[in-house]
Amino acid sequence: MRILITGANGQLGHELIGVLQGHDLVPADLPAFDLLKPDAERFIRDARPDLVIHTAAYTDVEGAEREPALAMAVNAEGTERVARATASLNARLIAISTDYVFDGRKRVPYDEQDEPNPLGAYGRSKYEGERLALCSCPNTLIVRTSWLYGLYGKNFVKTIMRLAAEQPELRVVADQRGCPTHAGDLADALARLAKVPLRGVAHATGAGDCTWYEFASEIVALMGCSVPVRPIATSEAHSAVPRPAYTVLGNRVLAGVGITLPHWKDALARFMKDVQSVAPARSS
Repeated sequence: MRILITGANGQLGHELIGVLQGHDLVPADLPAFDLLKPDAERFIRDARPDLVIHTAAYTDVEGAEREPALAMAVNAEGTERVARATASLNARLIAISTDYVFDGRKRVPYDEQDEPNPLGAYGRSKYEGERLALCSCPNTLIVRTSWLYGLYGKNFVKTIMRLAAEQPELRVVADQRGCPTHAGDLADALARLAKVPLRGVAHATGAGDCTWYEFASEIVALMGCSVPVRPIATSEAHSAVPRPAYTVLGNRVLAGVGITLPHWKDALARFMKDVQSVAPARSS
């Protein structure tokens, strides 16, 4: 199968290239592939993929509040370009989205059929991208994930590891709950989804759930570090960005086709061994 991966240099894109080696892969990323430019459509049409896995996105939640137009241009209009080009080839699109499309008012896991209601600019841009993708390309599967971390690029796990080595104590939000997801595990699930003709929306996250404080505490414990981790409220984090308090996703659709992701604690333990064994240049 010929598979084009947008955002190929990102943490999920890197993992996808690794797990999809048996296929004819077309990596797409800046500067040659730019979601802000109409040429992005021609890039995809010229590549003639059977499947496009769209991971490229504006993911800076804080930055999206400062630059909502840019976030919308990348995550919504850029996704529409990808979807139009994919549809013109009668190809299939798997587009990655986020738990931040929900407002966090539930206290039981969000189902794929629950109505999104994003609180901030990032969530709004991703939800609009979902809508445009589904409208523009009939053969689209939206895959929502959450709290993604991997060996490549910046993420929460690496930040906590760095701060634990630098700070006398850590203060971490304890009133936001979600599902940490290992990028390698998500890539494995997407590789399996490439063979399953699902359309619509599916959730794909690590099993189980926790707060950011519980996540950080587990990271520090696995480091064998004695730095204390203190729970704080979101209001104490001094962020003006509205964030949902509860974004646990139920992976009902994936379970229906026999796909599950490992529990977040097991995935984190595996990741910690991997990240501590790679060269500094790769994990920075």
